[in-house]
Amino acid sequence: MSRLHDKLAAIIPAMREEIQGVNKEFGDKVISQVTVAQAYGGMRGIIGLICDTSEVPPDKGLIIRGIPVKELANRLPEEIFWLLCTGELPSKEDLADLQMDLESRCEVPDYVWKVLEAMPKDSHPMAMLDTGILVMERESVFRKRYDEGMKKAEYWMPTLEDSLNLIARISPLAAGIYRMRFGKGARIAPKKGLDWAANYGHMLGLPDPTGEFANLMRLYMVLHSDHESGNVSAHTAHCVGSALSDAYYAVSAGLNGLAGPLHGLANQECLDWVLMVNKKFNGAPSEEQLRQFAQETLDGGKVIPGYGHAVLRITDPRFDAFHAFGARVCPDDATYKTVARVYKVVPELLKQIQKIKDPWPNVDAASGCLLYHFGMTEFSYYTVLFSVSRTMGLCSQLVVSRAWGEPIERPKSQPTKWVKEKVKSL
Repeated sequence: MSRLHDKLAAIIPAMREEIQGVNKEFGDKVISQVTVAQAYGGMRGIIGLICDTSEVPPDKGLIIRGIPVKELANRLPEEIFWLLCTGELPSKEDLADLQMDLESRCEVPDYVWKVLEAMPKDSHPMAMLDTGILVMERESVFRKRYDEGMKKAEYWMPTLEDSLNLIARISPLAAGIYRMRFGKGARIAPKKGLDWAANYGHMLGLPDPTGEFANLMRLYMVLHSDHESGNVSAHTAHCVGSALSDAYYAVSAGLNGLAGPLHGLANQECLDWVLMVNKKFNGAPSEEQLRQFAQETLDGGKVIPGYGHAVLRITDPRFDAFHAFGARVCPDDATYKTVARVYKVVPELLKQIQKIKDPWPNVDAASGCLLYHFGMTEFSYYTVLFSVSRTMGLCSQLVVSRAWGEPIERPKSQPTKWVKEKVKSL
């Protein structure tokens, strides 16, 4: 057994006891109320889920197991996965063991590549990724153990096995898809001794003479790893997993949601807008030119992509981390310059619009320009990068929920007729 398995085995009994105790003592207490507007508006703001891996306070941004994400920006993704699962950062020995474990699991079965090669050449990279994950479901340890019969208290163990296998294989799978879909040549084998994110960068095959692309991959994977459980991808994976579907089914379902234009495509839209601005001005515009253009955009009833967030009411700390990376690595890059100047100009304009609650940039406002700087110009692939990172969060949430015995998700719904009759009596 791995050190991560042993660590979870040691802490899960106390976690179960704590959750069962809270539920027993406070189970009848009200923690949220629902308005008609929320019921019709996508359940926004309704507290109806428990997520111990991370939280997103509007005035602080992403916090992973009690640690603000800005304090984790220089960590490796493997450390973040351990933290998500256990609530603690790994020791050097723990990290080395996890890295060695992932390295031993990273081979994608040949039959997966055959299925992907049979898909139309113009298939979307996200469809290829989700298909590859779903095809690998035959490898599920959880399904085999469940079919054999196992105790409910043991569900987390094969779920962890599935999660480790999936996390180990998703980077070579995603990198192979990049090379296959965009005609980059043969797949590149993982390189022994590299950390998980650096190996992903290596397998993509983009030039990296300075090693900074590997650093970007590390940062990208950390910043996108988790974002509580109410977003579409996390909630979908959580819901599917609550039916005891294994990690392959749950993660594939969650990433299908991530592929939606309102969820995972935002960084593409942001970069599109920046490139359009640079083309209009034959390079990075001045702050005054940008101010005037942004005002015209807003006056025309259009939005500035990358500004505003469903939850946050501050500058997204993940944006700050990408912004700092760009300032260090590519301060003279035209796309980065425009992103930096937009940050100086646009929030002040948006503050003047009364209905806008959050005038600050989110993570998507900066990530795309950095990928573009390093030569990844295939926009449709950007969501795949997001998916590779977010798989850590989806899997860790699944392991934790199985560990404490979370039941199947089944909220109640009512028709509009019921709502109209109900409000009359209030």
